[in-house]
Amino acid sequence: MKGKSRRPGEIFLSHATPDRKSADRIAAVLRRHGIAVWYSRTHLRGAEEWQQKIGTALRRCDWFLVVLSPAAVNSMWVSRELAYALAQRKYVGKIVPVLLHKCDHETLSWTLTTLQMIGFTRGFTKGCRDLLRIWGLSYQS
Repeated sequence: MKGKSRRPGEIFLSHATPDRKSADRIAAVLRRHGIAVWYSRTHLRGAEEWQQKIGTALRRCDWFLVVLSPAAVNSMWVSRELAYALAQRKYVGKIVPVLLHKCDHETLSWTLTTLQMIGFTRGFTKGCRDLLRIWGLSYQS
């Protein structure tokens, strides 16, 4: 991403279930910094038409953040959500891959290598600083 991009209206947070604790923390940091986040753990309830809710959220959100890990690379839902985001014009320049754990992320999409990767492998705080810098925000712990 070149320079500071406009602040998101709402971010769709895609993650694999085993990465839930890290995704919880990332969502909390984004919200604490005034960024709305659609996140399945907080937006889906039991007995809902969750596939429809995910689709509605993907259509509504204006940024897409994907948490990458070995579990994410093997997740059918992360793959589907990312494929949808990559196909949408509105997400051009607004897809943020977050490298939580080293993995072969190219198996999800070869296009991920063309996007600025935000690394969380060298610490959560550093990752948050780099993530928030995309929108010109300073990390507040």
